[in-house]
Amino acid sequence: MPNNVLVAYGTTNGSTARIAEVIAEVLRKDGMTAEALPARSVTSVEPYDAVIVGGGLYAGRWHKDARRFVRRHHTALAERPLWFFSSGPLDASASERDIPPVPGVHRAMVRLGAEGHVTFGGCLEEGAKGFIARKIVASGKGGDFRDFEQIERWAARTAGEIAGASAVR
Repeated sequence: MPNNVLVAYGTTNGSTARIAEVIAEVLRKDGMTAEALPARSVTSVEPYDAVIVGGGLYAGRWHKDARRFVRRHHTALAERPLWFFSSGPLDASASERDIPPVPGVHRAMVRLGAEGHVTFGGCLEEGAKGFIARKIVASGKGGDFRDFEQIERWAARTAGEIAGASAVR
């Protein structure tokens, strides 16, 4: 069983960071060593037995820090169990149905042999950074659509998959 899991994330307003932290907490409860770190701060994935990468969705693309992380560490990521998550829909759709990865994330999944992907609801609230984000909030279309029970269930399932994937490798 892998004992060291990285949950790397790209976020602008902190919503995806909180999701990554919850995932790492669940993995730790399942007996793993796990840490959630901003993707831009990770210099190497070599110390980790498995990696989960998440990014907020902006205009149909993963956060730039998540995209850069995957490009920068592609060789090492392809050598270990890997999962992706996205956050972003500003409605309840992510809790109601499976939302497939956006095209860029799907291509990275295929290229790196990622084990899976999930899309969680996003969060955009008062004080958000960025002109467009502020306009969305001002128009009344913001809010917190993260479903933490769904996130915890996914993290617990993924912990089991991480354990199984490392047993095979």
